[in-house]
Amino acid sequence: MKNSTALGIDIGGSHITAALVDLNSRSIIEGSWNRTRINSQGTVADIIDAWAAVISEVFSKAPAGIQHIGIGMPGPFDYQAGISLMKGQHKYDALYNLNVKTLLAAKLGIAPEQIRFINDAGCFLQGEVFSGAGKGYQRVIGVTLGTGLGSAAYYDGIAHDANRWCEPFKDGMAEDYISTRWFVKRYQESTGETVADVKALVTRISVDASVQHLFDEFAINLAGFLTGFVQAEQPEAIVIGGNIANASSLFFPLLKEELKKQHIDLPIITASLGEAAALIGAASLWHELEEA
Repeated sequence: MKNSTALGIDIGGSHITAALVDLNSRSIIEGSWNRTRINSQGTVADIIDAWAAVISEVFSKAPAGIQHIGIGMPGPFDYQAGISLMKGQHKYDALYNLNVKTLLAAKLGIAPEQIRFINDAGCFLQGEVFSGAGKGYQRVIGVTLGTGLGSAAYYDGIAHDANRWCEPFKDGMAEDYISTRWFVKRYQESTGETVADVKALVTRISVDASVQHLFDEFAINLAGFLTGFVQAEQPEAIVIGGNIANASSLFFPLLKEELKKQHIDLPIITASLGEAAALIGAASLWHELEEA
């Protein structure tokens, strides 16, 4: 039977975000969004009770009988079995080697089979393919450009963490050159001035020509990174999200030119769902095709 509503959840290091998702319209159900801080260093009971409280609150707004849950969870984690393998990451240590699926199901009074997990890094791309910028493609790669560099690959109906942030790149690793901290560092090197982030940098573009030069350099770095990613995954399209993507007009044109030099001519699309992508992506684990 086709599920028309599911609960999508994004678990972070300090929060849980949850919302009901209409799987027919592929959108968040208005008024169901809940974002709550969590003590991820707490005991097993602290964590499970806090998660269950948020889930129960959101479910109270759902149509009767809706109890399907999709959860975007940080790794390492056994996503099929529901067992946490996180250790020494300053979050959820208490859950190490425990079956989160059965613990949470017992607290909520539902069957463990009603809970499905997906890697949180892949969740944004799962959502974008299901409902946003990547809709209609069968093989997609995605990157999130922000404080860090996220990467994911979508194929066979599911998005996976590509984990390419730490791959060797120039004199370090990819994230050293493709992140907010690179912009902050390079701007200080070239001007001696400090900016907080890329948004602050963009406000200076009309009075400081060096800002566009920085975005040009960034475009070349990103093209170099994406070339290997594309060759490895052979996608039909590239989805780019994260805060830096808000300034896409400043680096997309040169990025496309640089990729064409490498004989890569794919659609490069800005992610469209924002924070909702992860929730929609997690909930979409319960979407079943009409013909299924």
